[in-house]
Amino acid sequence: MDQATNDTVAQQELEHEQEFVDGVYEQLERSTKNAQELAREGHGRAHLGHEGGLVERDAMVFQAAKRIATLNAAHEGLVFGRLDLSTPGEAPRYIGRIGLRDEDRDTLLIDWRAPAAAVFYQATAADPQGVVRRRVLRCAGAKVVAVEDDLLDSEIETDLVVVGEGALMAQLSRARDRTMHSIVATIQAEQDKAIRAPSKGVVSISGGPGTGKTVVALHRAAFLLYSDRARYERGGVLIIGPSGVFMRYIERVLPSLGETAVALRSLGEVVDGLRSSRHDEPAVADVKGSARMAELMRRTARQAVPNAPRDLRVFYRDDNLVLGPRELAAVRRQLLSQGKRNRQVPRVANALLDAMWRQVRGERGRERGREEFNDTLLGTAAFVDFVLSWWPPLDATDVLGWLRDPEVLGRVAEGVLSRGDQALLSRSFGPVREPREVRTTPDDWSIEDIALLDELRYELGDVPQKPRGDRDDDNDPLAHLFDDEVPELTTFVDRDAPRQNPRTTVRVEDDGYAHVLVDEAQDLTPMQWRMVGRRGRVATWTVVGDPAQSSWPVPAEATTAREAALGDKPRHSFHLSTNYRNSSEIYDFAARYAERVGLDADLPNAVRATGIDPEERTVVDLREGTHDAVKELAGAVEGTIGIVVPAARRDQVQGWLEGWTDLAEAAAGGSLARVAVLTGLETKGLEFDGIVVVTPDEIEAESVTGRATLYVVYTRATQRMITLTT
Repeated sequence: MDQATNDTVAQQELEHEQEFVDGVYEQLERSTKNAQELAREGHGRAHLGHEGGLVERDAMVFQAAKRIATLNAAHEGLVFGRLDLSTPGEAPRYIGRIGLRDEDRDTLLIDWRAPAAAVFYQATAADPQGVVRRRVLRCAGAKVVAVEDDLLDSEIETDLVVVGEGALMAQLSRARDRTMHSIVATIQAEQDKAIRAPSKGVVSISGGPGTGKTVVALHRAAFLLYSDRARYERGGVLIIGPSGVFMRYIERVLPSLGETAVALRSLGEVVDGLRSSRHDEPAVADVKGSARMAELMRRTARQAVPNAPRDLRVFYRDDNLVLGPRELAAVRRQLLSQGKRNRQVPRVANALLDAMWRQVRGERGRERGREEFNDTLLGTAAFVDFVLSWWPPLDATDVLGWLRDPEVLGRVAEGVLSRGDQALLSRSFGPVREPREVRTTPDDWSIEDIALLDELRYELGDVPQKPRGDRDDDNDPLAHLFDDEVPELTTFVDRDAPRQNPRTTVRVEDDGYAHVLVDEAQDLTPMQWRMVGRRGRVATWTVVGDPAQSSWPVPAEATTAREAALGDKPRHSFHLSTNYRNSSEIYDFAARYAERVGLDADLPNAVRATGIDPEERTVVDLREGTHDAVKELAGAVEGTIGIVVPAARRDQVQGWLEGWTDLAEAAAGGSLARVAVLTGLETKGLEFDGIVVVTPDEIEAESVTGRATLYVVYTRATQRMITLTT
């Protein structure tokens, strides 16, 4: 066929597919209206005048809201696949982001996670599995703009038309924007095996840069929610990534697949109520991440409260009752031997009363008995004030703040940390503060501190909830020591919009989530593995990583902590071997660097070439050289551009960028929104159409794992890369 005939045939195929897609969107609107009607009916149940009506209302409105959210999320690119099968008379199967039935309850669209859709991803020319033609529909909203076909079984006589040059290559060549997109239409066979792996135990997904580990893991989370929704929505799915930048990059993938019951947390946000985006300098981070810090936190949690009273003196009847440092130390040991510190809060008063009652010798005191003794002292302001000051409920942020005092740090670190490591910690925590200023704001803490705070939370434990009917709060001066309030856990998928959370409360001793997904797992420190492990004691896991990209300098220590976190759960391992991100020219450059510096890198096969090699430039003026490189890339690529810099230069280069008004004119749309300045660590898991690497030798020298970080940087670009040295 000549080109004109090809174009005519392609247009006819587009029109035919558009008819089907129009029918699907009409059914989508009907389904949405049905869900909205269900919500209205549910609200009407509230007027029935009895409790059962309220329960029915809540259930109906909740289910309707979930359905509406799913239908709305799937609206973009709803239909993306078609299978033409070799079975005579069998109608084509259309694959979509969600499943839909028509008014007669016949299947209109198959959910991509359903078993019937698996062959869309698993069929190949070598093993067609009954598929003659696989078609990918590319849509802009509800409009079909292109189709890409694969003829899988060329031996069967067929009059099916084959259009396009292949869906995967079309997807790989498209420009990047500031968020990750679903690959639901172009999942490859080796990726599909990992997505549909058994739900029990731990699924490990490994592979070199650009192999799609992250997006495959996210699709696996969506698959699990589809295949066992009751379990995973009730227990919750937690997805943990390396940074806030990374979490914003991936946040739209799951909603686009119709899933919203997921908590997205960076490592600086795992602990409820705390958020950090600041890293410590590498030497400090290495100390704080070490497994040794677990013992340091255990010791810290058992220390006396700074500035707490050192003795208790009360006159009762004929006796002077005194608890000095030695007696108080004995009471402290007794309480700590019975369990975690905060759990002993309700027992403190009785333990002190026991110790003081043993000192009562006078006849008047003994004759009146222990009950009156207790009532008298509990009504004494001096005793109550002492209890509240000597053993208050402790918050982890307060306790970590104690280590600002070199004396406290030296005491708990003896035999655990060297003098040099202690000095690093002291410098990172800052100077000691006045007692009233001990509590710090979340902004004070680094990402590495979050794991220490979590360790302290578990060492301190929760204050017990008050037994119902056990005490009369109005007459009990210590009643408020009980924890009657349990903090809510807020779940986010869209980080600006709270979603319905299947787990309404969380306490320190909770077992955590039903599924935990850890991305860039090779970077987790031993202390971070302990923190993450607590959230997945009864969970199934997906663990994603590449050891060659690790920023943690002691892999064996991290491996031990990881195995402790995962426990004895069964393991399933999947390795991805094809690099879909980088052009072969860019990845060859990165692979040569890895070989030159001795990284034991997993080198996947890059399937796409551009004919443009990375460019290494030596410049006299770094500011001018960066400006020229970014301006060149802004005119050469349509998507995002990353300027990757050493951490020490980040603010400086960000200032340069904001002052370059001529770049905004050169960038698409007259805006610099598609240009970002990042450190090497911040590029983890991200990708850009073009990157400018500023002083790569400084990035390499930033830490003992700087070579691995620079290798990561060299694998972020899809089309163009320029490096700048002076």
